[in-house]
Amino acid sequence: MSFESEVRSPEDRIHQTPASSPSQTQGAFNWRDVLAKSALFFFGIALWSKGLSFYAYHLLILAWILDGSLARLRDMIKEPFVLATLILCIVVALGILWSDDLKSGFRIWRRYFAFLVFIPYLSLLNKERLSWAISGLLVGYFSVLLIGIYQWVIVGVQGIPPLHMAYLDFSLMLGIGAILALYIAGTSSNKKVRSLLWLLAVFLLFIQFNQHARAALYTTLFTIVPLIFMLYKTRIRTLLSVSATLIVVILVIAYSSENFQERLIQVRHDIELTQQKKYDTSLGYRFAIWDVGLHGITQRPIFGHGTGMAQSYFDETVLTYKGGLYKDLPKFVKATRDFHYHNDWVDIGMHVGAVGILAFAFLLWSWFQNLRAHQLTILGAILVCFVFLSGLTSLIVHETKILYLLLSITAIGITWQKENGLLVSRDKNQCSLR
Repeated sequence: MSFESEVRSPEDRIHQTPASSPSQTQGAFNWRDVLAKSALFFFGIALWSKGLSFYAYHLLILAWILDGSLARLRDMIKEPFVLATLILCIVVALGILWSDDLKSGFRIWRRYFAFLVFIPYLSLLNKERLSWAISGLLVGYFSVLLIGIYQWVIVGVQGIPPLHMAYLDFSLMLGIGAILALYIAGTSSNKKVRSLLWLLAVFLLFIQFNQHARAALYTTLFTIVPLIFMLYKTRIRTLLSVSATLIVVILVIAYSSENFQERLIQVRHDIELTQQKKYDTSLGYRFAIWDVGLHGITQRPIFGHGTGMAQSYFDETVLTYKGGLYKDLPKFVKATRDFHYHNDWVDIGMHVGAVGILAFAFLLWSWFQNLRAHQLTILGAILVCFVFLSGLTSLIVHETKILYLLLSITAIGITWQKENGLLVSRDKNQCSLR
């Protein structure tokens, strides 16, 4: 033990005491702490609204700066995921230099820039603020869930139009909730909590089966498979019983869902049309743009065509590629400012080539390693698996709401483990002193 604080001279105390009074210092500290807690709470609620998320993002940064976290930025960069995020943003930003469409380039870069919200969010978190961040996420998630159920059951529409939330975002949100509920249930020692979380997961899966987003549903199901295996791999009987129960539940939900049956029929129809070289379907369009995108990557494999050049390249190439096989696709899908190749790897490869693909792969690997370093191996594996699978048919940076949710879960998980680790180490130190 150290008694350094008690043997300091009066001069030392003068140097270390601020000019302001103790009450003023305490008041200023509380004010910054309240702002940080409010920013974390508000962000969890506002991330689902495009309008509110803009203000929540800037409030988070303001709280981060006033909290003095800029001074700790060097330590933050030591987190593997933070470093990988900075590298990816730099690579995508450099791609603007050889782009012929600067406006589009900056717009694409801002999408990847959204990853950086992880830095202020994680930096603001500590033991006292953790409950505020978790409460904000729970309030926001279940509020949106109730609105989505109302839109589906009462209004009869997919997604949440009042929040400008497409059915893909809503379905991905349901999938993340179901996966996280199963994960916490598998790691909890409380039987009542496990039962409630299992019921919640089944309920979320039931709603997801009744949404139009096929790829999001498949992503959820294919992520649940390794999750169940990792949770119960050392307990064979439990693994078999849980797997059997889950399979039965999913089959019952699938059989009872008319929406799911219709989507299966549509998939079969889309495949038949694609075999007839008709690509004016949801599935056929994806096959076509992946084909065009991969062709574009082979033309400039190292550095790509420049950040923001995805749509202009597609519009020019699709008319002549393979003898004009896909020339009618622009009529099927109207040109928009948010055009992308419906695949994380193809899209970033088009923009910045193999350099970008390696940077994105490093990001996913660092995401897993960061959680693994904090004894969250299973959580890291399922989050990265979910991002990877969903990125095969969409763009994680295009679904900003989902990206913010995943980053928030990651930051909360890391902080939770850090605080628990500190408590354990303190208890051990106290025991050793006694």
